[in-house]
Amino acid sequence: MTSPALPRRPTDPPPCDCGRARAYTACCGLFHADPMVAAPDPESLMRSRYSAFVRDERAYLLATWHPSTRPSEIEAPEPGLRWLGLEVKAVRWDGGDEGTVRFVARYKLGGRAFRLEETSRFVREAGRWTYVAALDAA
Repeated sequence: MTSPALPRRPTDPPPCDCGRARAYTACCGLFHADPMVAAPDPESLMRSRYSAFVRDERAYLLATWHPSTRPSEIEAPEPGLRWLGLEVKAVRWDGGDEGTVRFVARYKLGGRAFRLEETSRFVREAGRWTYVAALDAA
């Protein structure tokens, strides 16, 4: 049986946008702030990319996108876009250099709620994980 989460004190840093129960600076912020710090696995990279979308860190998104599929630029988010949360549904990684992460990202735009469900493919080259492509999206 799991114990209930303790309430957050006003002085506690807010949890990371990715949904992990760590402060942003101790979680995805580590990867965003220092390009030499690489995500250790496909799930961590996917979570850090979600946080980058939340925080409009387009340079990070481009840097973690595989060169074979990376766009030349990422447009600014639409005005009023608000990310609501991330749920990781499944991770497939056997410790090798390829992995997939199935997730649902919820967002709101123009007063309407949306969800992006996707299985993303990731590869590790020279010790760094990159996003390759969506295998499916709903």
